Amino acid sequence: MKVDDRDISAVAVGQTGRLALTSMPNEEFALVVDKITPVSVIEEGRNFFRVEAVVKGAIEKLRPGMEGVGKIMVDRRNLFWIWTHKLVHWTRMWVWSWWP
Repeated sequence: MKVDDRDISAVAVGQTGRLALTSMPNEEFALVVDKITPVSVIEEGRNFFRVEAVVKGAIEKLRPGMEGVGKIMVDRRNLFWIWTHKLVHWTRMWVWSWWP
């Protein structure tokens, strides 16, 4: 999985999540975070960290090259924080860049 560098601090080895594949949209697979690489990759003008996870159960259906969306369960967050945290982060970086 690719995790944005702003969100990587919330991810830890051992966290659980779900995987939905584009070829099997009606099925979800359980996953557990196995490894977080310490090197970021730049794609589409953003920094991402590579996070590896192990899929639990029904792995006989998986084939190499399958793609989808993985969601990692972190902690419960305030709805206001979810809606505004990216704007707050951008504002802090903008102010910092203009600060003497």
